[in-house]
Amino acid sequence: MATASRKTSTRAPAKRAPARRASGSDALSLLRADHRAVSELFAQYEKSRSATKKSELVAQICLELTVHAQIEEEIFYPEVETALRDKELVPEARVEHATLKELIAQIKGKQPGDPMFEARVQVLSEYVKHHVKEEQNEMFPKVRTSRLDLEDLGRRLSERKEELKASPDLLEAPPVPATRAMAEA
Repeated sequence: MATASRKTSTRAPAKRAPARRASGSDALSLLRADHRAVSELFAQYEKSRSATKKSELVAQICLELTVHAQIEEEIFYPEVETALRDKELVPEARVEHATLKELIAQIKGKQPGDPMFEARVQVLSEYVKHHVKEEQNEMFPKVRTSRLDLEDLGRRLSERKEELKASPDLLEAPPVPATRAMAEA
């Protein structure tokens, strides 16, 4: 019976990359985590049958989207616009944010029993999915290959996000819905 000779490796074991924080350590990881969190909230909303639970979920969705939009507009988009010399992606994203804010303003203060509540939440969900798809498939790949310091940008986004969540009075006031503004005129 022949014995097999075993070669022993002289290589040192490969070092593992340091684990990333749950929120992500770079800007794109943080923003993707926000996208996943909101998607999960919409999924919970769709499954819920309780008006109270739906109301709580919508309030959380609106807060998450408002904070997310504000940190993108204040920090992320200006950096991306400069780094990519972008004249298309960021302006389009800002227009989409304005529409999302309008929908949020129309939803706030309404309850699941309101005739337009479910429709507005559904449109908000679909619009967010569209916006996320464009950001992640078009903008993020370009940002990833840019010279932006994504770690520093992620730190700044995270700090501002924490600040806004700790002090909601720092959030930008939602616009007055156009339909209400016209009715009040």
